[in-house]
Amino acid sequence: MVNLGISKVDDAVAAKHPGLQHYAACQSRAFMTGMGTFIFGTAGLFALQKALQRRLHYPLQWNLLLSVVAGSVCSYTVTRWETQKCSDLWMYLETGSYPDRAPENEEAPSTTEPGPKTTQYGDVME
Repeated sequence: MVNLGISKVDDAVAAKHPGLQHYAACQSRAFMTGMGTFIFGTAGLFALQKALQRRLHYPLQWNLLLSVVAGSVCSYTVTRWETQKCSDLWMYLETGSYPDRAPENEEAPSTTEPGPKTTQYGDVME
């Protein structure tokens, strides 16, 4: 049995997906990074606002509200980035290749070499 948090995964499923343990560890790390970002981001912004309180006079409730909202947005962003990395890891472990993340409307870089490169003065570079 493979443990994923508090639940256990059957050996047959774990054998079918050999990267499951690595993916679970990556997801756990992503969520803990997000929680740390929320805690330290909120505390840091709150301390910064308390330092600026001498110039900007507004009630403590707005100071706290702004800190929590900004900490939440930062936490969500960091957790989303880290979870995307874990998803890419899972795809790599399952298929052996990373997913293509290029936007659909963007042209793929060409693999053929264009002609000789020239400088802005018309000289040919080799």
